Parts: sequence; structure tokens; C-alpha cells
Amino acid sequence: MSSRRTELIPAHAAPLFAALGDATRLSLLSQLKDGQSCSIAQLTAGRGLTRQGISKHLAVLEDVGMVSREHVGRESRYRFRYSGVANAKGHLDRAAQQWDEALTRLKIYLGEQD
Repeated sequence: MSSRRTELIPAHAAPLFAALGDATRLSLLSQLKDGQSCSIAQLTAGRGLTRQGISKHLAVLEDVGMVSREHVGRESRYRFRYSGVANAKGHLDRAAQQWDEALTRLKIYLGEQD
């Protein structure tokens, strides 16, 4: 019997899902989802957080590839990166496939049929 063990979601993806596990960061992504770039001032407006606080959240999202930053003069502007979502979806799709395969093996083992 094989002792092969595969991870549902690889450990290197943990920072991505940790970043997506924060309500403020999800809200920022929602605000950026239309594809337009936004400044820190625009992203801070109406949130009750400081620019520094928003900047820290954006840095986390940038580190995991969910947003990109460009400098326009003295201003940093942030934009949603669809490739970041595709990366997360890829990890989740692989985990779902592994669960489906495990459930199929269990059904076969138990002699169940659909």
C-alpha cells in the first residue's frame, strides 16, 4: 500500500488564502474589481481606516498577486489582477478534484453505486 500523500492545497498557497480571509482585503478587491486603478485616498474614503492601514492591506494583496501597483507622480495607484483570482481558482479546482476522487474511491470501497 502506498503512503503517497498529496496536499489538497499546497502550503505555498497559504498566504494567498490568508490574504483572502480578511474582510477588509475582500472589500478592497471588490472595490477594485471593475478594472479601474484607484489611489490610496480613493480606497480609504468612507472606510474608517487610516491610509497607512489600507496601505498595509494592499501590500498583502500585492504580495500574493491579487493587485498591482503603479506609481503616477507621487501617487500609488492599485489595480485588480485577474490572474490572482485564476491562481486561487486553480488551487481550489485541484482540491475539489482530489475530494471528488477520494469520494469515488470510498464509494467503490464500500460497494456503493450512484
